[in-house]
Amino acid sequence: MNKIILSVLFISSSILSAHAATWTGKASYYSGGGRTASGARFNPGGLTAAHRSLPFGTHLRVTNLGNGRSVQVTVNDRGPFIRSRLIDMSRGAADALGFRRAGTARVKIEVVEK
Repeated sequence: MNKIILSVLFISSSILSAHAATWTGKASYYSGGGRTASGARFNPGGLTAAHRSLPFGTHLRVTNLGNGRSVQVTVNDRGPFIRSRLIDMSRGAADALGFRRAGTARVKIEVVEK
């Protein structure tokens, strides 16, 4: 009986994960220093991002809905710490998306399959 329940839970979470592979919300950028939460050295010019819960190493396609620009980033840090924001981008990613001067942008985030 426990095997059946676990199987149902696994199938349900897999289905939810497939549907939850795209989000829309506000992105910001940060230019920290030192090490990220994953232990990697922070590279402000790199194409990386901070997300509250996605696993480190997750590849995302982030599209700026204001100008249509898109970039692929890798999650290597935790954040953002402002509740209304969905993701924090490195300075390099914000430049690629064209929103660094504005500070924030409305974006679509998609998980990219490896």
